Amino acid sequence: MAKTLYKVTFLNAGKVYELYARHVASGALWGFTEVGELVFDLHEGLVVDPTEERLRDEFGNTRVLHLPMHSIVRIEEVERKGQSAIRDAATGEKVVTPFPLPAKPR
Repeated sequence: MAKTLYKVTFLNAGKVYELYARHVASGALWGFTEVGELVFDLHEGLVVDPTEERLRDEFGNTRVLHLPMHSIVRIEEVERKGQSAIRDAATGEKVVTPFPLPAKPR
């Protein structure tokens, strides 16, 4: 039997994060929700989705996130993983990391 998959949407630093996890529970810390076993797409070589890569860099070594209850927007039980995202809280538009440009020559 496949483990349950959750889509967790929460606010962090003026942005709305959408992550997928296998474990969601009331935390031992009062007022916090535990989100664990984060699920990321694993791609070798070429980076297909820079947002997924950014989330994996930020949360890849995280065993359990302890999110304050007031920062959680929604928790959904889903059939399959969709695309993780970081959105602007005010507009709802995806936050796109600009392509790095080379430094100006001196």
